[in-house]
Amino acid sequence: MSSAKAKGGRAVKGGRAVKGGRAAKGGRGTPATAAAADAGIAYTLHAYEADPDAGSYGEAAADALGVPYGQIFKTLLAEVDGRLTVAIVPVSSTLDLKALAAAAGGKKARMADPKDAERATGYVVGGISPLGQRRRLPAVVDRSVSALATVYVSAGRRGLQIELAPADLVRLTGAAVAAIARG
Repeated sequence: MSSAKAKGGRAVKGGRAVKGGRAAKGGRGTPATAAAADAGIAYTLHAYEADPDAGSYGEAAADALGVPYGQIFKTLLAEVDGRLTVAIVPVSSTLDLKALAAAAGGKKARMADPKDAERATGYVVGGISPLGQRRRLPAVVDRSVSALATVYVSAGRRGLQIELAPADLVRLTGAAVAAIARG
């Protein structure tokens, strides 16, 4: 397990910019880390050995990093009345589609096709970050995030998590905060 602290928009590891995953604007890591850096927020990157056969990428990340399941949030894409919407919920929970639809101002929600999710976000399943997506989509984060000092989300590739303040996650994604998780 390794981590890199970032303050004021610079991620460092051993004195060098952390790079990995898809190249972002200016070669500064992933689009997620570039978005956090551009916003000037403090964050910490956590790298771990990703298991490609893991049943749950989020739970595998929590186990690898020694972080409670309720502190690592997964990024899911759903269609709310036909419009792609980002749902951000703890890996310890499942997404309540009816609650998501209501929070997003819609009537009906269903999980998005993984290929549509990858195409819209620019990330691969298991590494979809709510930050730095190819196009900005409506987002809703589960209200349990408000009880945490920091939250972990994918940094844009399997094996890399970004830890940041919940308020920064909400601000950077433009997310509404609502009860959308079950369990």
